[in-house]
Amino acid sequence: QVQLVESGGGLVQAGGSLRLSCAASRSIFSINVMGWYRQAPGKQRELVAAATSSGSTNYADSVKGRFTISRDAAENTVYLQMNSLKPEDTAVYYCNAYSIGKISWGQGTQVTVSS
Repeated sequence: QVQLVESGGGLVQAGGSLRLSCAASRSIFSINVMGWYRQAPGKQRELVAAATSSGSTNYADSVKGRFTISRDAAENTVYLQMNSLKPEDTAVYYCNAYSIGKISWGQGTQVTVSS
């Protein structure tokens, strides 16, 4: 099981940017999918972005063109660059690692976007 620690959350005005980081306790080279999820108050956790070990990426429609996920195998870190933030992006953001039969979650980092 890999341990994941998120950082980079905070308070930002609408239109601003943040970069979230997810540091893994071991190499992420072989982890099939690394992803970012978010959960707003009273809502279900939803997928924001995911990146596979083969290099493909997937984004929620609501963040396409604004968010970018990237994997840095040398640093064992996954990033989520968030631009043009909107108040509706306010949520706790969680990092996720998935390989066949194994799922790991980080503790989450709060992102608050003020209008």
